[in-house]
Amino acid sequence: MSSSIEEKRAQIASLVKFDILTESQTADNERSIRDVSRTFISDTITVPTREMYEYAVQASIGDAVYHEPSTIALEAHMAKLTGKEAALFMPSGTMSNQIALRSHLTQPPYSVLCDYRAHINKYEAGGTAFHSGAHTVPIIPSNGHHLTLKDVKEFVVIGDDVHLAPTRVIELENTLNGSIFPQDEIIRISEFAHGKEINMHLDGARIWHVAAETGTSLEELCEPFDSVSLCFSKGLGAPIGSCLVGSHEFIKRAKWFRKLFGGGMRQTGAIAACAAYALTHNFSKLPAVHALAGKLEKGMREIGVDILGPAETCMVFYDPTPIGVDYNEIAQRAEQLPEPLKLGGSRLVVHIQTTELAIDDFLRVLRDLAKEKRAAGFIYHEPNGVVNGSGHYKDIYIRRK
Repeated sequence: MSSSIEEKRAQIASLVKFDILTESQTADNERSIRDVSRTFISDTITVPTREMYEYAVQASIGDAVYHEPSTIALEAHMAKLTGKEAALFMPSGTMSNQIALRSHLTQPPYSVLCDYRAHINKYEAGGTAFHSGAHTVPIIPSNGHHLTLKDVKEFVVIGDDVHLAPTRVIELENTLNGSIFPQDEIIRISEFAHGKEINMHLDGARIWHVAAETGTSLEELCEPFDSVSLCFSKGLGAPIGSCLVGSHEFIKRAKWFRKLFGGGMRQTGAIAACAAYALTHNFSKLPAVHALAGKLEKGMREIGVDILGPAETCMVFYDPTPIGVDYNEIAQRAEQLPEPLKLGGSRLVVHIQTTELAIDDFLRVLRDLAKEKRAAGFIYHEPNGVVNGSGHYKDIYIRRK
């Protein structure tokens, strides 16, 4: 009997075994790093460096649901950095945002007011409705750039009209599509909101870019908000994680919801250490990222494409139709390079692992395509509607929204 059991255990063990590494794993990883340096799709695709991993393996090995020293230290640092009472480490920015909203929203009916482009409105799978049962009121900024107090006052719901869902949270995003939200306008909105007993939440996934570009401290940027979500895996290049900050009472409630949502984690020391390494070593790289994005924008303007969203930080939005090219043509040509570029439509994202050569190669692709189109007889239109070099034809260019 004993022998039979041992044989069965051995059979199960043989089935359980699994080697996730390929025979060429080292080479595969090196190739992936090169690919990342030439990818403009997002900054979420950055990869940890060997130095980051070497630092991470030294972290504590506690259980984060009970007591994990490295994670607790990171949370304490984040609270101090942002000027808040407490912080909570989260697996993702989406969870951080959604738990923040759920922790603010106590008893329906209620609504959340935000920019129509906000991540919570467009890219979190309807989580605000699902998790919090809240109505979202998305607003198109009247100035085309950021919400103003005037916009907020126009759509905020205050009072006890039974037909309406009162505004309980105003959610802002900084940066939003790479653009910086003016701090003075944030303060005006915050003062109004708090005067009406409305909570303020900031999706600060890329708030690091704002601090790096403007020289404004994280504490000052976060001060107008009751809660802030800050991401480690975008601009800072950590493999995973975000942090939610707020008052002691708010974070206590958020921790309960994190557990309810399935976000209670165990040995998080290693990923908390990656975040700490990113804060220490990668934040200082962001000004160089912004300079590369500026070079990208300048080069595209010189070629003649229309810039829909300038490089305020790490993103540029563009429309190539004035030079007779579409996004698919650009992507196909970029993919055919000896070292391919990966693109994602109108948005170009520069990150800490983007190389200057990748910028140069992308501009060369645009320049070559524009030259080919002109040789084929395409009439090149400046974004302002004047034909390049001829002056005898005017085109009305409709800006892509």
